[in-house]
Amino acid sequence: MRPPLDLRVGDVVELRKPHPCGGYTWRVLRVGADIGAECLSCGRYVMLPRSRFEARLKRFLERGPAHTEENVTL
Repeated sequence: MRPPLDLRVGDVVELRKPHPCGGYTWRVLRVGADIGAECLSCGRYVMLPRSRFEARLKRFLERGPAHTEENVTL
C-alpha cells in the first residue's frame, strides 16, 4: 500500500475525466478521508473518497499553502 498523496486545501488540480459541465479543473476545499472539491467551470461542490480522487488526478496546476506549524489552527 502506498502512502496518501500530499493534497492541500487550495490546490488547483486537473482530473482525467471531465465534469458533466465540461470542466477538468477543480479547487480542493477539504482534505481527509474524503476530498471536497469545487469545479472551477460551474462552481459545483463534490465529495469523493480519497482513493477515487487520487486515481482520477492527472496533474497539479497550482499548489496550496504548505502545512507548517505556524498556519495550523486547532
